Amino acid sequence: MNIDVSSIPTTIDMFHLILVILSLISLSLLVMKRKSAANQTNETTDTIQPVIPQEPIQEKEPPKPAQLKEASPDAALQLLTLLQQDARFIDFIKEDLSSYSDADIGAAARVVHEGSKKTLDTYFSLESVRNEDEETRISLPEGFNASEVRLTGNVVGEAPFNGTLIHKGWKVTDIKLPKIAAGHNTAIVAPAEVEL
Repeated sequence: MNIDVSSIPTTIDMFHLILVILSLISLSLLVMKRKSAANQTNETTDTIQPVIPQEPIQEKEPPKPAQLKEASPDAALQLLTLLQQDARFIDFIKEDLSSYSDADIGAAARVVHEGSKKTLDTYFSLESVRNEDEETRISLPEGFNASEVRLTGNVVGEAPFNGTLIHKGWKVTDIKLPKIAAGHNTAIVAPAEVEL
């Protein structure tokens, strides 16, 4: 086969030049369009998430902190004074008992016990929190008063709770402390005694 080299154009005419330029423009537009479509697909998959029906979220109010009130020291000091007067309570607690025999400590404890019982019976009315016998099985319903009953042991889950009553508990139903004179220093729970 013989190729006639004289038939191949040696110069580019205007028609072929425009055809090459249009081809390059079309090719670049096609590439740009594909890149744009690919970017839109990536953005769409990044931003569109499937809609899953959900229950409305109800925000729970955080628990309010317990309002603490400061206890008046006067009543506590007055009770301590009464226990000292009737039972020599502070003297007994502050005494170093290591040098005494068990019999001596038992005799002193009897005095403290009798005097303390007298003070409680005179100034306080007490009753049991629970009426059931100790060591019996009881059930605590939902909403039980947690200030009256303390759960111990393996506390898991929610009420109702079933357990054994270990201690009936105590609650004060009435207080009859003596009135304090104005200007009385309640911090002196036992004045010093001087015999003349």
